[in-house]
Amino acid sequence: MNVPAPDDRQPPPTPSPYVYAANGSNGRFDFTAEVPAASSLGSVHFIAIGGAGMSGVARVMLARGLKVSGSDAKRSLVLAALVAEGAEVHIGHDAANLGNADTVVISSAIRDNNVELQEARARGLRVLHRSQALASVMQGSRRVAVAGANGKTTTTSMLVVALQQCGVDPSFAVGGELAKHGTNAHHGTGEIFVAEADESDGSFLVYRPEVAIVTNVQPDHLDFYGTFAAVQAAYAKFAATVQPDGLLVTCADDQGSRDLCEVVRAAGHRVITYGLVADADVRLTDVGGAGMHAHAQLSGPGVGRAVLGRLDLGIPGRHNLLNATAAFVAATEGLGQDPDRVLKGLAGFTGTRRRFEPRGEVAGVRVVDDYAHNPGKVTAVVETALALAAPGRLIVVFQPHLYSRTRDFAAELAAALSPADVIIVMDVYAAREDPMPGVTGALITDHLAEAVPSFVKEDALFVPSWSDVAPLVVEIARPGDLVLTVGAGDVTMIGPEILRLLGGRPDGAAAAVGQDLM
Repeated sequence: MNVPAPDDRQPPPTPSPYVYAANGSNGRFDFTAEVPAASSLGSVHFIAIGGAGMSGVARVMLARGLKVSGSDAKRSLVLAALVAEGAEVHIGHDAANLGNADTVVISSAIRDNNVELQEARARGLRVLHRSQALASVMQGSRRVAVAGANGKTTTTSMLVVALQQCGVDPSFAVGGELAKHGTNAHHGTGEIFVAEADESDGSFLVYRPEVAIVTNVQPDHLDFYGTFAAVQAAYAKFAATVQPDGLLVTCADDQGSRDLCEVVRAAGHRVITYGLVADADVRLTDVGGAGMHAHAQLSGPGVGRAVLGRLDLGIPGRHNLLNATAAFVAATEGLGQDPDRVLKGLAGFTGTRRRFEPRGEVAGVRVVDDYAHNPGKVTAVVETALALAAPGRLIVVFQPHLYSRTRDFAAELAAALSPADVIIVMDVYAAREDPMPGVTGALITDHLAEAVPSFVKEDALFVPSWSDVAPLVVEIARPGDLVLTVGAGDVTMIGPEILRLLGGRPDGAAAAVGQDLM
């Protein structure tokens, strides 16, 4: 099955819950303003402390000796870990949860009618966005910020691991859990602080890094920005926040990043590009790999292109080779680390949770989970999975994330999914949004039906009931198949259920779960 790529067009504007202004404000926060020193925050309360970004900031603050409390809707392993690290955590939202807090931290997902936020406003407490709270604990460090529509979590994680191999103990805050370390944040003893920088609400403008990476600039988060032109303008503002003697690292394979590079170089700032294309400053050649491994040769800029070294990874995919190269350039050219030690660190990178994470194998059926949720991410992960599935089939279970994204990118998501042999599309994971009339996962399967003349109903199915998905996959799957669960929501819980049900089949007696199965 294969859907023609959608026309190169700009998706229509979408309503934004926040007003994006030229000065970097999103209507609730001014990300160009100076952030307070961490020492001035007093007792800090996090609303929805269990989130990937919020928990990371809370961890660093706890390690710094700040008093931290927080609340979340339900219990989780993350909350239990935070309690063990010293946080006071409440289940459910209540104004009394603030206690004697001096500062309250929220994300853009927290609405103004949240009772704890209303109490904070009524008391006149300082309210910080998550990124501002993170920037406060980054002060005094050599700051590195990693941004981009796709790949920033993996790239940030790779850079952290590479720096650790160099004998540096960097602080870090990542949007995913490093598999090797079992955490998403750490307060290190070194002078470097590496942070994943979120562009979704304009908050990446707050960090003012010494080194910045932009993996790609693509139309996404149009619920906030409205147009791709506004997205591009935001990235230009982000690049302008890099310190005057700093470095911007961009991907030459991505047109949006190339355009950004031209703007930044024209302003007289230092930029180093990387990629597969011939004019990249640091170029990947001899790209290859097998199973869960990938490799490439890195060569430097200029005539003759001196060989920089061989890049070996224990995770698959051309996109991950690009991510690793971005980390290599930032570590060596931006932070002055030894290239051989950086490459050794990258070779030992074991991945990030929910980034092409093997979940197990039962009855000859392998299951892999991935966080991909926009067209670029889905394209990359499906391409990688196809190579690993051969000669078996690739079965993709995709859960759309956000109603606005599903509405705006249904055709692009269909095209990204279309190379798979079997596609199961779940209903939309709402996250921070309210339902939109007529917007369901069926929009994606409808595009598949319209775009492929040879469309077979059994090849692409809209399955709105969450509980029906795993039994359907088990009915369809046969030995040699690779099942890929994809999305930023609770689709991640379906993989273990598929493995459990496969174990009940006559051919499912022998099971291997949670191992490197490729």
